Amino acid sequence: MKTSKHRLIHREGLPLIVLSALVLTCLNILLFRLGAGWIAWSALGISVVILSFFILFFRNPVNIIKDMGDEDILSPADGRVVVVEPAFEDRLLKAPCLQISIFMPVTAVHANWYPLNGTVRHVSHRKGRFQAAWLPKSSQENESSSILIEARHGGQTVLLRQIAGAVARRIVTYAHEGDESSLNSQLGFIKFGSRVDLFFPPDSVEVMVRPGDRVKGNQTRIARFKSVAK
Repeated sequence: MKTSKHRLIHREGLPLIVLSALVLTCLNILLFRLGAGWIAWSALGISVVILSFFILFFRNPVNIIKDMGDEDILSPADGRVVVVEPAFEDRLLKAPCLQISIFMPVTAVHANWYPLNGTVRHVSHRKGRFQAAWLPKSSQENESSSILIEARHGGQTVLLRQIAGAVARRIVTYAHEGDESSLNSQLGFIKFGSRVDLFFPPDSVEVMVRPGDRVKGNQTRIARFKSVAK
């Protein structure tokens, strides 16, 4: 199980930031040596903006939470809740579900977290389109990675789906079949705007968020498993 929660900059962004810094530094040195004047100063300002954006996008806060139980379900991502409704998941579960979807704007932290304690039972990737991630049809048509988790609480099967957006072109998934799913651990990363969908068995959870709510990955409790009948 891989995680980079103790780094200020996420490891997925380090190669891009280092390469960009080297290229922009060389370009700016060249422009100043050529005496490009206002062009050189403008290029320097643009370079600072570009690097600042990359550093902001790939920031990696240490979102560690304590005193959570197996019945607790945390948000897998930073962003805004866009869907809380019954749905029919026809790709893997092929059953009625409760769907909770979180849209991740380009300014959000884009690391994804395991939302509950359990065991990963299935991981698959599907190629697709790159439509705006807040659109309902993006859940079915966009490129995505699907992770099935058997919850430790009651053994319910929960589906988490990482979905690419209009700008996002790469979904990174660390989860593998048989891995432990645990709170405080990252399961992947989506670059430049995206969405995460969660599908629960009907009537299995008490939902604690509604559309429009802002949530933080591994911090906001979005639902709680109901008591298991004995």
